[in-house]
Amino acid sequence: MRRLLCLFCTLVLSVTLPSLALAENDDTLKVGYMPILPVAQLFVMKGAGWTDEAGLNLELTRFSSGPAMVQALASGKLDVVNFGIGPAMVARANGVPIKVLAASIEEQIGLIARGEFAEAFDGNDPAAAIARFTEEYGRKPKIATFPAGSVPYTVLRYWLQEQVGVSPDAVDIVTMGADRVQQSLLAGAVDAASTLEPILSVVQQRDPDAKVVARGSDMLPHQPGAVLAVRESVMKDHPEAIRKLVALHVRATRMLEERPDEAAPYVREFVGKRLISEDTVKAALTSPSSNYLADPHAIVDATRTMADFQQRIGSLKKPVDIDALFDTSVYDAVIQELGAEAR
Repeated sequence: MRRLLCLFCTLVLSVTLPSLALAENDDTLKVGYMPILPVAQLFVMKGAGWTDEAGLNLELTRFSSGPAMVQALASGKLDVVNFGIGPAMVARANGVPIKVLAASIEEQIGLIARGEFAEAFDGNDPAAAIARFTEEYGRKPKIATFPAGSVPYTVLRYWLQEQVGVSPDAVDIVTMGADRVQQSLLAGAVDAASTLEPILSVVQQRDPDAKVVARGSDMLPHQPGAVLAVRESVMKDHPEAIRKLVALHVRATRMLEERPDEAAPYVREFVGKRLISEDTVKAALTSPSSNYLADPHAIVDATRTMADFQQRIGSLKKPVDIDALFDTSVYDAVIQELGAEAR
């Protein structure tokens, strides 16, 4: 009860108090991020020096999970967040006043299998592959993914129930952090993983027999991934800084789409603590699971689908107003200013 009371007080304060992070007449933005490929736009704009050129000072704070970022948002410690649409919905549903201003990526989740489970997909559809593995090996296939409520977890559940037509109990879903997902898969502790790049590329490079047996378009078409979200008070008090940020986000998206080789060194600085090669980063950026985009309009309907499904399975405890979550006006103004070629 004490924890619930603390969370309630934090959320009330987040609504009633202005942002504590951004001082008046200052283009310093306190930005939270996770070191994952779906938020590569942030890494590009910082690495290429575009934020300095635009007069934006981004104070970056790295987080290991979406829930931790939601807590920081609720307490007013962050102005801007680059994270998954799942945590964004949780934050808004719990009264944290944020708006999603831009998309970052879509259909980024893939299901990668190894060993006997990968072989079970040969000549079989997913339902038959799961049944074949379970019958032959006397156990359910073990699938690793991120914690409940995350995009990888939600997409896996949606794929099983809505696309494949099997109960989630037909497999053994094991939730863990991103680093452990890759380690567990390579160690053979799990048979598959619902995950994202660069894990998909790293595993396939280290195990030529590993294969992606379902892509994002198969699992949940147009699935929303990471997004750029901003506190409402910051939008109101510092509209020019936010306009600049969204414009740089659009510019970085174009580089990721059109010149991934040029973007790779910037991304590598943030992802994997330089423990993965630049070639691996390039492979990940050009993967079928790296579908970068900035247009928030493109993910609204799929976000609604995801929110409805999360409520059905209980990972989104409160309803979220999707129309209130999104604000497309800044993106629309930036596109109009930059011209049609910026799309």
